[in-house]
Amino acid sequence: MNSKLTLDALEVLDAIARKGSFAAAAESLFRVPSAITYTVRRLEEELGVTLFNRTGHRAELTEAGSELLREGRHLLRAAQELESHVKRVATGVETEVSIAISDLFRIDPVYDIIERFYQQGFGTRIRLLREVYGGAWDALIDGRACISIGAPGEGPSGGGYSSKAIGTLEFHFAVAVNHPLARLPDPLQNQDIQQYLSIVAADSSRNLPPRSSGILAGQDTLAVPDMQSKLLGQIRGLGVGYIPKQMAERSARKGELIIKQVAEPKPEITAFLAWRSAGGKAQQWLLKEMESLRLEDLLP
Repeated sequence: MNSKLTLDALEVLDAIARKGSFAAAAESLFRVPSAITYTVRRLEEELGVTLFNRTGHRAELTEAGSELLREGRHLLRAAQELESHVKRVATGVETEVSIAISDLFRIDPVYDIIERFYQQGFGTRIRLLREVYGGAWDALIDGRACISIGAPGEGPSGGGYSSKAIGTLEFHFAVAVNHPLARLPDPLQNQDIQQYLSIVAADSSRNLPPRSSGILAGQDTLAVPDMQSKLLGQIRGLGVGYIPKQMAERSARKGELIIKQVAEPKPEITAFLAWRSAGGKAQQWLLKEMESLRLEDLLP
């Protein structure tokens, strides 16, 4: 009996769930929206189930759709790993190498390495991902990334990867010049801080427990997609929080933020270059180049 499921249909389902709409999924897969709609309708007809709730503005999976996607993602990963494995067996060179980059880091130094990589003629596709906080580890463990640049703190248990420290990240507590905390004397106490909204860059982990840092018990939060959004929110006075040292000091020099001393500062965080252990020739070449990356070159 022929299966009603195809890897292509699962890839479309995954893209819609990640991007939130059929149109955005079409753009990410380089297809027209009508092709995405057709794929979903055909799959729903063949399975006899409704996969998406179409009453709202955002494409929301039904319970059946969520279960199909959860199991389907295992198949997609298995297919990708099989493709890469067969290619490595034949040539020792991967079909694709995916690289996760922390949202705290500039992408320019990575582009420099990729430019040199293409000159080597490996024929390997490169996929770049932006991950927030623990998402840099999650992408590695989950298989979304072969290499992770800027994975913070200790890695998760389970192994299957190697890592090398890039450097130590320092943070400043910063507030907008017109924020009530700007007028209080240093050092700020926890009870001073916790009554105001904290802006947090939401951890992009999908499977590992999301990490958080610098949030006090009982403090309300505004979750934003990345550190740049967090910085802009704090400059506008929407909330407060910790900003990487260089970024905070630059905004302070511009008169956008005020750096405040706090009684219980956020500890420094070690950033790591991490990689999956079973890499081929392309990954090995990239890692050799990336091991020379310096923290000061990566920070914006």
